[in-house]
Amino acid sequence: MRLTSRRGMVRAATLVTAVTLPLALAAPAATAGTAASAATGVSDVLAEALAHQVKGKNVKKHLDALQSIADANGGNRAVGTPGYDASLAYVRDKVTRAGYKVSTTDVEFPVKWEEFSPSVLQQVSPEAKTYVNPTDFVTVTPSSGGDVTAQIQVVDPVIPPAPAPNTSTAGCESSDFAGFVPGRIALIQRGTCAFVDKALNAKAAGAAGVIFFNEGQPGRTDPFEFDIREWRFGFPVVIASTAVGLDLADSPGTVVHLKVDAKTTVGHAKNLIAESRLGAAGEVVMVGAHLDGVPEGPGINDNGSGSAAVLETALKMAHLPTKNRLRFAWWAGEELGLLGSDQYVAGLSQAERDRIRLYLNFDMVASPNDVTFLYDGDDSDAEGSGPGPDGSAGIEKVFERYYGKRGLPYKGTDFDGRSDYGAFIANGIPSGGIFTGAEGIKTAEEAARFGGTAGAPYDPCYHDVCDTISNINAAALDRNAKAIGYATARYAYDLTGIPDRNAAARTMSATAAPARVPAHGAAS
Repeated sequence: MRLTSRRGMVRAATLVTAVTLPLALAAPAATAGTAASAATGVSDVLAEALAHQVKGKNVKKHLDALQSIADANGGNRAVGTPGYDASLAYVRDKVTRAGYKVSTTDVEFPVKWEEFSPSVLQQVSPEAKTYVNPTDFVTVTPSSGGDVTAQIQVVDPVIPPAPAPNTSTAGCESSDFAGFVPGRIALIQRGTCAFVDKALNAKAAGAAGVIFFNEGQPGRTDPFEFDIREWRFGFPVVIASTAVGLDLADSPGTVVHLKVDAKTTVGHAKNLIAESRLGAAGEVVMVGAHLDGVPEGPGINDNGSGSAAVLETALKMAHLPTKNRLRFAWWAGEELGLLGSDQYVAGLSQAERDRIRLYLNFDMVASPNDVTFLYDGDDSDAEGSGPGPDGSAGIEKVFERYYGKRGLPYKGTDFDGRSDYGAFIANGIPSGGIFTGAEGIKTAEEAARFGGTAGAPYDPCYHDVCDTISNINAAALDRNAKAIGYATARYAYDLTGIPDRNAAARTMSATAAPARVPAHGAAS
């Protein structure tokens, strides 16, 4: 049936009424378990019908349009370029015409970081001492500028330095900053988690600056230059040698002068949000993909493929009277560090986050040498990253059911933090999705199960000029686009297995106004 026509709307409504009315009438006489089972069966029928409507050939039409946009705009669709803006305009036009409530939210991204003079690190007391840049310490890119004189506070270190491998978790948890005095400079030993996590925890604790120091293992004693990929700390950040770190930590009450003379020029882009006008506003099913590519090429697999498949799913679901509210997102700045999704989630109130019952992420779904990777919500392989938030295992099972019924192979992959689910799982929102591989190498076992070439990258054109329309695996695109349609429709009608994190946030009726756009957004 043609879901985008008036006749399609009537047929869709008739289908939903026909399959849900008997269930509603029967529910009072059924046990809770029987009703839940019946609801799952009904939603599965609807999901199968929707999956049939999402066709790879129609998804490819959107990819052809994105390729044309890249061709007309310097060969890429990177955030901050006319190619990205034109891509957003294309998607915006489609979802607006389809009848969605369309809005944008602001995304900031770093354009250029400049350091105008060498940073300064001096011990003021108990002994006056000036440390040498770059021998003793260096600035961390892209540190904020700042000039502060304050007492050092050592954060949970392993002193003396632990032998290799270093097991220090200094600064990795917010609890490491219990008792931290706001306004002091945090002295944090290098260790087992990302520098950015340590610095963000220091910021939350009220630090006026951060000095990292190397952990003292062989070959890891001197300061080294690195990019922390965060420019919004608002205080200076440097990394010192092991010797300097131990020197500063040696005397309680050490006071230092820390100065960084630097500035980040910030650019602005937009996330695009399309929300259905039907469905319970307190029961949001969110589906997203990043729209931006890298400057090196047109970004058709990464991530035109996910963006186009989500778009086609949204168009096919536009007039369905769903039980739950649908919210589709096309993110900006993923290639610069998940900026669009991170800033979007950060801009939501806790009540708004709790209305998002789950998030489905689709980043690269048509790799030429593909494997059907499903995000491992239950950590069934007991390797790498742990499980997702409660409910993520159920999302994985929904995808497994789809592929399994068709005799198609699939394989788990970690929530390794490389895509836009990161901010959602960090806030306890169940997540899942599909990924067909990037620069990783296909194993012999994978080639035997999925076909393709062992010993070759899943996507040989990953982040390269050759990521064009010719880099798309048509069979994978069709197969996975249908799975995206299936999972989206399944959750549009049935949230079985997804925990209710805040029932009070979902007391709004199905006719209530949609959740507000974050204050930093620009609704249209």
